[in-house]
Amino acid sequence: MLWRPLFLAPGGDGWFAGELRVRILVLMRRMNFTDTQVATSGTARGINRGIVLNLIRRRQPISRADLARVSGLQRSTVSLITEQLIREKWVIYGPTGRLPRGRRPTFLQLNEKRAILVVDLRPSITTIAVSDVNGRFLSQQGIPTPADPQTAAAKFSEKIRQMIGSHPELVFEGIGISVPGRFDEHRQRVLFAPNLKWPEFDLRGPLEKATGLQVDMENAANACVLAEVWFGHAEKTRDMVVVTISEGVGVGMFTNGQLARGLNGMAGEFGHVPLDLEGPQCSCKGHGCWEVYASNWAALRYYQESGAASNGPSFQVLLSLAESGDQMALKALDRMAHGIGRGMRMVVAVIQAEVEAAVLVGKPPRVRPAAAEPSVARLRGAVALVLQKHFGPSAPVTRLRELAGARRAALRVQ
Repeated sequence: MLWRPLFLAPGGDGWFAGELRVRILVLMRRMNFTDTQVATSGTARGINRGIVLNLIRRRQPISRADLARVSGLQRSTVSLITEQLIREKWVIYGPTGRLPRGRRPTFLQLNEKRAILVVDLRPSITTIAVSDVNGRFLSQQGIPTPADPQTAAAKFSEKIRQMIGSHPELVFEGIGISVPGRFDEHRQRVLFAPNLKWPEFDLRGPLEKATGLQVDMENAANACVLAEVWFGHAEKTRDMVVVTISEGVGVGMFTNGQLARGLNGMAGEFGHVPLDLEGPQCSCKGHGCWEVYASNWAALRYYQESGAASNGPSFQVLLSLAESGDQMALKALDRMAHGIGRGMRMVVAVIQAEVEAAVLVGKPPRVRPAAAEPSVARLRGAVALVLQKHFGPSAPVTRLRELAGARRAALRVQ
């Protein structure tokens, strides 16, 4: 197997967050060539639609001629698709271009009247926001997170209905929710959310019933992966691992352009891998998990253990204290940073072992800040969660011609 160069990058939310781009070996279903469906003309149309829609999203405003040139599709095909997208009100006409001679082109852009409601569910404060299709937030509000999922469903539904009522000019496509736990797609329930301290719960069903909108849920680390791919500078990346640090430690894996969820959605739970079986108790009831050494709450515990405060400050206050030169706060954050590095060595060691076992040895991972804005990464990931149902996976521009070739191959195998 050929491995690509890797790098690790902070992203997501909280003081530290990170992302490790990598082609990582995961358990994958073997392809059964005796139980597969041949490509159809509908498959080709879907591929073409995704190509055009994603190109408009990334390069807007853009002309039909440029769409045909970049995508490799015929101009007639591009015209048919864009006319359909205009009828569906996903795309609108933008400004008119200027040329030295000839017909002036009319540019196309996404319709910002199409909107998405998003929820960033966290243990203390939950943020609910309205976003347009470009990931720009039109309004957002934080509310205290209820103590149980039933109350949360009622309060979130009420707030969402209020937000819909306050934006009568918008057409809402759905609701995306980032959750601090693992969501099982098959059972449609959140199965593992130790920092939330809720039992196994179904938030999707009650919200859909109350709002009439389709609800999509995703783990917070996976949401940060989507934010980086859709709204950061990772559109050319097919494989990465994202590490987010906030109340806990989350890891999301992106392989071959798709999220890797694993059995029961539990892929990527590195935060609850024990580093020291004799260490402090974790919210998952285990001991010495990576999370108890590297999370925001770990930094607050370090600060309290230093004797600086009996009831430690919030994490934001701790950051402010450190910026003002408070030595105990600086030491607490330093211990947190070492805890992050300790766990990152564990993640990187797994990847490097696979790299070294390959025929061609790749470069070691490198760390860099994520491009997606950390404070709204989860919210933007929830936007992408809804958009990808209409746009398809956020295929890199460099692969669009390859997809166009797949379209032509699909027609040949009908």
